[in-house]
Amino acid sequence: MLKKVNHIGIAVKSIEEAKRFYETLGLKVEGEEVVEEQKVRVAFIQVGETRIELLEATSTESPVAKFVEKRGEGIHHIAFEVEDIEKALELLKKKGVRLIDEKPRRGAHNTKIAFIHPKSTNGVLVELCQEG
Repeated sequence: MLKKVNHIGIAVKSIEEAKRFYETLGLKVEGEEVVEEQKVRVAFIQVGETRIELLEATSTESPVAKFVEKRGEGIHHIAFEVEDIEKALELLKKKGVRLIDEKPRRGAHNTKIAFIHPKSTNGVLVELCQEG
């Protein structure tokens, strides 16, 4: 079902401040995008075949804003790429996995995304994503 780790989402207060650290490692922000539905600004950093996504809230109502307020900056989620997200969600639901999203929604890079509830994943917010 899982193809690879697609990206690691890191919640930050400021993308501008956070990207300075990654630049000291020799990495470069390759693009930014606002995902209105998620109320988040995302900066993309490619490391091999995996991306780091810096996530900055664009609203106090954003899940990322609430995360930063409650837990501080840090790893927000890990995203696994799947070939067929609808099929993956159906399979997980049949196995009794608690889902945040029972149907995919639009994510950054024009992907389909869905989140699995941390209560089913030992406290880790897991995202499934399907390219295109």
